[in-house]
Amino acid sequence: MLAMEKDFDSMLRIQSNSSSDGSVQRSQSIPFRAPQENCTIQDFELGKIYGVGSYSKVVRAKKKDTGSVYALKIMDKKFISKENKTAYVKLERLVLDKLDHPGIVRLYFTFQDTFSLYMALESCEGGELFDQITRKGRLSEDEARFYAAEVVDALEYIHNLGLIHRDIKPENLLLTAEGHIKIADFGSVKPMQGCKIMDFLPKAASDDRASTFVGTAAYVPPEVLNPSPATFGNDLWALGCTLYQMLSGTSPFKDASEWLIFQRIIARNIQFPDYFSDEARDLIDRLLDLDPSRRPGAGPNGYTVLKKHPFFKGVDWSKIRHQMPPKLAMELESPEGDDVYDSSWNLSHVGDSSRQPEGNIGAASSEEFGHITRLGSIDSFDSKWQQFLDPSESVIMISMVKKMQKLTSKKVQLILTNKPKLIYVDPSKLIVKGNIMWSNNPDELSIQVTSPSGFKICTPKKVLSFEDVKQRAYQWKKAIEGLQNR
Repeated sequence: MLAMEKDFDSMLRIQSNSSSDGSVQRSQSIPFRAPQENCTIQDFELGKIYGVGSYSKVVRAKKKDTGSVYALKIMDKKFISKENKTAYVKLERLVLDKLDHPGIVRLYFTFQDTFSLYMALESCEGGELFDQITRKGRLSEDEARFYAAEVVDALEYIHNLGLIHRDIKPENLLLTAEGHIKIADFGSVKPMQGCKIMDFLPKAASDDRASTFVGTAAYVPPEVLNPSPATFGNDLWALGCTLYQMLSGTSPFKDASEWLIFQRIIARNIQFPDYFSDEARDLIDRLLDLDPSRRPGAGPNGYTVLKKHPFFKGVDWSKIRHQMPPKLAMELESPEGDDVYDSSWNLSHVGDSSRQPEGNIGAASSEEFGHITRLGSIDSFDSKWQQFLDPSESVIMISMVKKMQKLTSKKVQLILTNKPKLIYVDPSKLIVKGNIMWSNNPDELSIQVTSPSGFKICTPKKVLSFEDVKQRAYQWKKAIEGLQNR
């Protein structure tokens, strides 16, 4: 890891010199559009969580001195170092810095402390496209055409640079306050041979993931399951799945488990609702071709064939970003409380105020992780859950879920802590409704995933069924089993 760090820093030729006042002066051979700033997490007012990943989360953050609002991506350095993800984090940072397109989230600046790396990204106040599909049930064909056209416009730019996104899905398609699409989350990006920004990319991240399984199960193309080398066709298959979901409200290969989803993908087991127009059905059918080279946009004529498809008739591609977006469906207020805070990442890694040069990513010693400061504090997100934690306790994962019973279901806030403790809370009365007895023995506590959104927590005395509408069943399984195995 240290060798990788030195090689990469040598390639960037980042020089650090101390000035007379003790501050760090940096000169960089690469003219970063998004510089590393000398700030700390305490310089921000943290708000709701936008999304979570295996080693990161994205939160709304308002900078106190300027009032500017960002989507702050917070990454756990200990996990990055342990899982050898350093090169990929740097790859994402470099790629985001080089991308300059109105349909892609912008990276403004970065900073870091002892425990975390931070990327200050453009905040998309319209939320996820996934939320619009969920709130409306399904989108009209005009709405789907608008969003799909903006995705195509941004994908063409990304592919022309020689990059494959590899995780296109409604959750990674964000909306501005006006309603325009922005592609986000470049954590799985793959540079192809001849990539225009290849000279700036760390070799470890640019040549060893060509056939690695990445992405989200329901949107993974069949060639990745074989596996075969990544191609631009990977993103076009995911575009087809996303367009299908926009028009129907569900993904085309939805099933009860990842294994069953993969079987449906390999068999290309897809059924079109009767209300799909002939043009929509034809475009999706072509994008979901088993041969990635035959998908519109991937052939020798590039995106010309895709843009001229009858589904996009009437789209003015030269003015795509100046058209009036569909009206956004706003989130309904719930008397039982909103899912304002959901995290599968340990909050306790946030809040250290020390500064480090960017070249030291992942180089902190294990002793530095011995004492972990809690987020300063969880109140920054939603103080109503604070009362269920002990003073030294921190949250591992928390979200609003449905507790399923025979004939009914009820919303509860499911909370997993590092104690470890697993409870569910009535969000309207703010009382603990159940304390699931913890055990490191999988025979006494286990979790069974029944679908992307459904899971069962099994103990010797009872089996509790839950449904997470944001399809994080596997994240709950990973979080619980991770605590059992620590």
